[in-house]
Amino acid sequence: MKIHRSKEPLTWGELSLPLWGVSRDLSGQALLHPLMFSLAVDPQRLWFIAAGKTPAQLHPRARPAQFLAELWKYDCAELFLADPRSGRYLEFNLAANGAWWSAEFIAPRQRADQHDQAFPEVATFAELSAEGGWLSALSIPLDLLAARIDWSAASRLNVTFITRSPAQQFVSVNPLPGETPDFHQPKHFSPVEWIDDAAIEP
Repeated sequence: MKIHRSKEPLTWGELSLPLWGVSRDLSGQALLHPLMFSLAVDPQRLWFIAAGKTPAQLHPRARPAQFLAELWKYDCAELFLADPRSGRYLEFNLAANGAWWSAEFIAPRQRADQHDQAFPEVATFAELSAEGGWLSALSIPLDLLAARIDWSAASRLNVTFITRSPAQQFVSVNPLPGETPDFHQPKHFSPVEWIDDAAIEP
């Protein structure tokens, strides 16, 4: 999966990143409105940007930049980061308003810790338009990723979305097998593909 790489620190409000569109769900059904995302890394942080052109159905207790479990019961974007050697992976949920959640897993759906605890120094940002569109971002310290999943060029990742709640349509950038939606398939995540892009000057 493509990750833009900047030699300088990136700043919310000054990002200039291309967004990739996702137009079909896990079953191959076309989305009514494409969803968008981008990934970037600077010397200190990994950035996950997600966007939509129509209103998202938010968890009723979701508050901007606040940590909240079970965001996946409503519309959200999700980032999965895995270490293929150990099998450990991280899941990050990001709501359209910047609410977020995260967890660490030692194997598919096996939590490293059953107690929810926000990772330190993770930051989120969001913009909601009057027309209903949204743009949100999650910024994760690279030293946290190095400590938790040995983050490196060998890491694997996936971006997913849940949309159209409460009916829920499940979207994954990487194809995931199975008759029922299951995002927790790290063996099907894709490798990192770096893009050194002068267009992402901060």
